[in-house]
Amino acid sequence: MLKDLLKFTLAYALKSARGRRAARICTKAIGLWERGDVARAEPLLRKAIRVSPESARVATSLGMLLWERGQRDEAMALLRKAVELETGFASARVNLAIALYLSGTPDESIAQYREALRLEPGNSAARLNILMPLLESCDWEGAGAEVAALRERVSASADEAVLDGIDPFLSLLVPLSQELRLRIARHHSRKAALRVAQGSAVRRASRSPDRPRLRVGYVSNGFQDGATAHLTAGLFESHDRSRFETFAYSLGADDGGEYRARLVTAFDHFTDIRPMTHHAAAQRMAGDGIDILVDLMGFQADARPEIAELRPAPVQVSFLGYPGTLGSEAIDYLVADRTVIRESDALDYAEKIIWMPDSYQVNDRGQRFAEKAAERNGHGLPEGFVFCAFNQHSKIERHVFEVWMKILANVPRSVLWLQAGPGAKRLRATASQKGVDPARLLFAPWLPKPEHLARLRLAGLFLDTHTYNAHTTSSDALWAGVPVLTCPADAFAGRVAASLLNAVGLPELVCADFAGYEKKAIDLARDPVGLAAIRGKLAANRLTRPLFDTEKFTLHFERALASIWKIHRAGEVPRSFAVDPA
Repeated sequence: MLKDLLKFTLAYALKSARGRRAARICTKAIGLWERGDVARAEPLLRKAIRVSPESARVATSLGMLLWERGQRDEAMALLRKAVELETGFASARVNLAIALYLSGTPDESIAQYREALRLEPGNSAARLNILMPLLESCDWEGAGAEVAALRERVSASADEAVLDGIDPFLSLLVPLSQELRLRIARHHSRKAALRVAQGSAVRRASRSPDRPRLRVGYVSNGFQDGATAHLTAGLFESHDRSRFETFAYSLGADDGGEYRARLVTAFDHFTDIRPMTHHAAAQRMAGDGIDILVDLMGFQADARPEIAELRPAPVQVSFLGYPGTLGSEAIDYLVADRTVIRESDALDYAEKIIWMPDSYQVNDRGQRFAEKAAERNGHGLPEGFVFCAFNQHSKIERHVFEVWMKILANVPRSVLWLQAGPGAKRLRATASQKGVDPARLLFAPWLPKPEHLARLRLAGLFLDTHTYNAHTTSSDALWAGVPVLTCPADAFAGRVAASLLNAVGLPELVCADFAGYEKKAIDLARDPVGLAAIRGKLAANRLTRPLFDTEKFTLHFERALASIWKIHRAGEVPRSFAVDPA
């Protein structure tokens, strides 16, 4: 989510001596903030609010900075105060809307965005951010209108600034052309590069020709309990330490949990770079002599693409966390497979493609289940067939949900088990409109991973989304022994479940269209013997096929790293290639 950093106008600054002083302080603080120096920006903004306590501009700026630093109660109070101080100030409403969305109140967030756009129709931060709460709350009409308006703005203007109004990650969630997604990614990568263009270049440590090990750095905000850690922990632990020296650069807080402790020991070196400026973080990597930097984030929340734009490593790779192009000249390679990126689609990506032999997605076959088996009544599940779809509500599209309702209508006494979230109200209302009792939609609360995996076993069939598939959520279902049914879209984010099913030996669950998807779901639910055969095949393949073979994936990934380093050392430009599976 993009905060609206404020540039003080001359007219505002000249209102008073106090206003001019506050403006100077704020301008300096925001400059530090944009360079990633949040620690020095905070005391300056606190000073500015003491100088001008009735300034909505200072209050909203400090509120957003404190929100980023985790001081949520004080931040929310300041953001609300800013709107009260100046009700016609659109940017203050944008920042309050961001905080409201992140605190789990998307409808109130949408109301603030809409008011900001009424006040200032061209506010790019409001345009950029409103789409996510609309998607999360399953407001398909509102989201569709925003996407249509985006397409119209893009077609009507040659000015690339129009792309400020769409976030690259959000572009993956909605049906846009790959050409437009690439343009959006390139635009935002160029903006990230410009934000650090005025600083000094990073100085890489000289590399001894005798150093035997490749130094590989991984950047993520996910080195704690969460999807990235769940997938990658086994990879980091399996690296061949005689050939690779591993460095973690963490952008996420230490949650004090089991995964954080595990990952700290999985790497040779672990550095928290949150307090560092973009330049300082890049310089730390360059000083560490990183040969290959692996970005596990892309344009996800909390990402800092400015670091990669400073080129701290001679070879830089996008892997796992962002299923699309970053559009950046600073990223050389993207890790994929021939299902998620077909060879004919490679030109839609700015990076050169590394095609892994099986699936691009690594999995940790050491993930454990809760010791106590889950029971239906403990999770509110009635008798009858259980379809599940534990995707985030932002991935659920109208046409997919309508297919799900047809499936329920044709499988008596069946239920659809969904993840709890802000779209529940609209999903139930839509079910009712389609003639399905909304009580047949059940919403599951968050559980720790072992308990979640245990309860997944209660489901009969996992129903996938379309434009943006279930990714980690699909592999969780397969690890739990639950078949996944998918209908691939055209681009990476919508082809992941097909990749996973191919790698676990269940290509028959990849449907060519939604008519086939609907029929397959109904047939399996009505045919206990046929479904048992599929589940039996999955049980047999789970530990014998490549999807959950962490050591084999690590071997292939290390071959990829060695190959791109060899290309670099030979002085050649990056090129796409397939990893040898032998």
